Amino acid sequence: MSKIVPLISSGTAGPLGVVHLPRLWLKVSLEARGALADGYPGAGKGYDQMVLDGLGLNREKTIAFIASSRPTYPQFEKWVAAQPGVKLDKASVAKLNSSILGYNHDDATRKSILAANGIVDNGTILDAVNLNNLDDWFSFHEAVLK
Repeated sequence: MSKIVPLISSGTAGPLGVVHLPRLWLKVSLEARGALADGYPGAGKGYDQMVLDGLGLNREKTIAFIASSRPTYPQFEKWVAAQPGVKLDKASVAKLNSSILGYNHDDATRKSILAANGIVDNGTILDAVNLNNLDDWFSFHEAVLK
């Protein structure tokens, strides 16, 4: 089985309106099948953990559900919504989304991603979501298209 670069952006939301949740589902699903590209964590400590914490989801239980049940994305959202204490109210989702969409990488990470893509760092691309998109697209190109 070939390894897959996850191309769902952290800025993408599903029907529940939670950004990064679709990417978390994809990465954990791929990792559980040994198909996640090298260098990508199934459930990392950055955005993945922010989503789990922001929604009030148990990390181990969420990973185990995805790995064992192999849900479609809508099935995963249905499971999320059914979890005790989950925070899906408008204010909680808006706060979580804002924290993800407003996060900026450190200077070294930004410079590294932009340099790999041949983009001059003129201070216009600062947010981690767009930088991560560039990183994913570059990784996909290197692994599949080059």
